[in-house]
Amino acid sequence: MTNASDFNLDAELDETDDWDSDEFESGYADEPDPEEDEPTVGAMELAERHALRRVASLRTELEDITEVEYRQLRLERVVLVGVWTEGSVEDAENSMAELALLAETAGSEVLEAIYQRRQTPDPATYVGRGKVDGIREIVQATGADTVVCDGELAPSQLRNLEDRLKVKVVDRTALILDIFAQHAKSREGQAQVELAQLNYMKQRLRGWGGNLSRQAGGRVAGGAGIGGRGPGETKIETDRRRINTKIAKLRRELTAMRGTRDTKRAERRRNHIPAVAIAGYTNAGKSSLLNRLTNAGVLVEDSLFATLDPTTRRTTTSDGRVYTMSDTVGFVRHLPHQLIEAFRSTLEEVADADLILHVVDGSHPDPEGQLAAVREVLAEIDATKVPELVIINKADAADPMVLARLRQREPHSLVVSAKTGEGIREALEAIEADLPRPGVEFHALLPYERGDLINRLHQHGEIESLEHTGEGTIVRGRANDDLAGELAAYTVSGA
Repeated sequence: MTNASDFNLDAELDETDDWDSDEFESGYADEPDPEEDEPTVGAMELAERHALRRVASLRTELEDITEVEYRQLRLERVVLVGVWTEGSVEDAENSMAELALLAETAGSEVLEAIYQRRQTPDPATYVGRGKVDGIREIVQATGADTVVCDGELAPSQLRNLEDRLKVKVVDRTALILDIFAQHAKSREGQAQVELAQLNYMKQRLRGWGGNLSRQAGGRVAGGAGIGGRGPGETKIETDRRRINTKIAKLRRELTAMRGTRDTKRAERRRNHIPAVAIAGYTNAGKSSLLNRLTNAGVLVEDSLFATLDPTTRRTTTSDGRVYTMSDTVGFVRHLPHQLIEAFRSTLEEVADADLILHVVDGSHPDPEGQLAAVREVLAEIDATKVPELVIINKADAADPMVLARLRQREPHSLVVSAKTGEGIREALEAIEADLPRPGVEFHALLPYERGDLINRLHQHGEIESLEHTGEGTIVRGRANDDLAGELAAYTVSGA
């Protein structure tokens, strides 16, 4: 141990003289500044989504009562079942492959996938009764606990299949609704998904035992009957009435939220700000394209329905005109009508846009089918009259022959890659060319104190020529009606 008398302050200070020199490096010199390169909102949302992952080695079947708390983390083992009624074999296989992706996105492990060729689905059991026996054998052999059907099942079909297969049966609509419930983040998105789920559930309520028993009403059993309609109402009727009450409440809330969205849309119309809506099949790369075009920083993930909440970003053209670009919810084949109705206020962003960027996955096995499915939904929301620019994305992974076929099929289209940046500059030029142009031509001499008009012309008009003179600025171009009215006082005679 060093004695206190051995300490020399001057000697210790001399050893620190070289600390200010350029050759000195601290132990933290090579570590990056934690405040640099802050993550985007989308990156933080993606990290949050990946923070809770299901455990593949665990199943939904509980083997020990101590494992109950882990049930929500467990992976369901599913068997896919489809009915092929029209189209080619490739169409049926593509539909089953998409159903497998939906099941995996919802958090399950796909064990087997089978489909049956029929003119129409069986009204009682969806597939033929002999096929049901085969599915039951597959379920027992693989240890599956869920069967997912590639179609919307009637309540009777759902009940009959569960009675014969002895496992849970889920149809395509319930599967998509489950994915939407997992990925909805905003208050409006969650309310829309809940509304769609309740509309779906209302027709499929089932009761066993006490759920079908008569409920007492009035002042009986210590007040247990309060809230019922009286003697004779069953439990299932009470549940249906509560669902209707909740649906009415959600509709009122969504109406209020829709008013906020309409106000913002009216403000853009008042300022004559063009709107561009990005629409397309799910996982076609819409969010990636929005990030590439506007640096929006929204969540990007290689999965179906990764983002549900619409994102709007304000951007400008190369000549300074202001316009907005919005990302919308992805579409899919046989998109449930409950979702279209619940998300109608969101989808109206597409119908009210001045230009639709229709994004299609060029590397998908059936891009033409994606185009047809999206346009079917656009027709349901009355958006077919909006000008459309087809963006064929994922050029880095697509077959050149497929890209050439799509370009021939869709003359007004471009090939891009949101991942590598290929074709982005051409896409921006095409968007600027397709934006609506101001309708009134003008030729005005603006005094120098009216620089505000020059600024508004740069943002909301088109300037063909601009010349500074001793009397003011001579401007020639095009403007909307409101701005042209303000310029009328400065119109050059004989223009």
